[in-house]
Amino acid sequence: MRIGERVSRKLEITKIANRYGKKPVMMEDLEGRRGIVNLWADRGRIYRELGMTREQFLLNYESSLTESNRLQYGEAAFKRKASMADVPVCWHHPGDAGYYITSGIFVAEREGKRNLSIHRVYVESDTEGYVRLVPRDLLRMYSDAVAHGEELRVSIVVGSPLEYLLAAATSVPFERDESEIASSLYKKAKGKEMKFAKSKWGLTVPADSDYVINGILTARKRREGPFKDVTGTYDIQDDQPQIVFNSVEMLDNPIYHVLVPATSEHFNLMGLPREPTIFREIRKEGVDAKDVRLTEGGASWLHAIVKIKKKDNEDFQKTVEASFRGHRSLKRVIVVDEDIDIYDDRDVEWAMATRFQADRGIIIKRERGSSLDPSSYEGNITSKMGLDATMPLGGGRKFLKDATSSS
Repeated sequence: MRIGERVSRKLEITKIANRYGKKPVMMEDLEGRRGIVNLWADRGRIYRELGMTREQFLLNYESSLTESNRLQYGEAAFKRKASMADVPVCWHHPGDAGYYITSGIFVAEREGKRNLSIHRVYVESDTEGYVRLVPRDLLRMYSDAVAHGEELRVSIVVGSPLEYLLAAATSVPFERDESEIASSLYKKAKGKEMKFAKSKWGLTVPADSDYVINGILTARKRREGPFKDVTGTYDIQDDQPQIVFNSVEMLDNPIYHVLVPATSEHFNLMGLPREPTIFREIRKEGVDAKDVRLTEGGASWLHAIVKIKKKDNEDFQKTVEASFRGHRSLKRVIVVDEDIDIYDDRDVEWAMATRFQADRGIIIKRERGSSLDPSSYEGNITSKMGLDATMPLGGGRKFLKDATSSS
């Protein structure tokens, strides 16, 4: 789908995303620039781009999480020099503080450690803005720099290969380089090496990045938000770092990736990279996991459904504990059997109705959860719940929809 007429960067962009649902829309005149919305709103489109089935995706991604892959460098295609005035940053929802970069992949390096991560950026002007950092690797690197009286240089990529975007949204141990995950997954998907190049700061980014925004995270902080996040609620955060924009590098005719918060594309890019990490942790426990889904009703962040082939009475507890390790923000997980379609909410509810008993099938934990959950307690402490909607081992025909399929 293409739109030739001029599109405003303020609020109109969200109307277009909602109007076309999961269909990608190319805007040829996003106030003089090209932009695309709903690019990865359809999971089927993601799997087609990767050339993988759902099962292949889980297995390939799981192996890429730990696979070493030497990065291959080439010539940078983003040779055009520009400024923030040339980047069509959008204002998405009426209650937002203003214009936000929402699909920006931060690249930072400190003391031999490279990190990729995705953070919203409030663009206050063409020279500065504020970045929402969560308690993960980039905050650790930034805090270390500030503690040593230094500032942290970052390059922000907007418009990258899908594999790079997915890797940046994945949580892995601090020592792991997400660029290697992207490179490994890209090779599995495309059958060739992803090419990297150096930004103005000397940071490693995809060679064909549409935009590379070079900035400096300073010690100055202030209140950031409100901003409508993936849960559909407005988030306000105190004491977020200032970013000073230094320069922009871009392709001759770049496409700006517009990620509208709390839409299907946002759900996919938040949830999809976390499903393999949950899947991996469950399999490490010896449980025969078949599939994992972070549900749209849980903003593809707080609620999950896990399908297993149950072989032991301990499989439920192992699955729940591993799920919460695999995705620390997870708040609720429902465990179901192989015969349940975890992409059909009605089928999952049927499993709950016929196989779950509250007095024997609940695990409740109280620990740190998601900063995006407005119901959490101080310090983002939350009550997490695992629900057992699996059949008892040897339960027999009375638990089956088709009683002729088993005795």
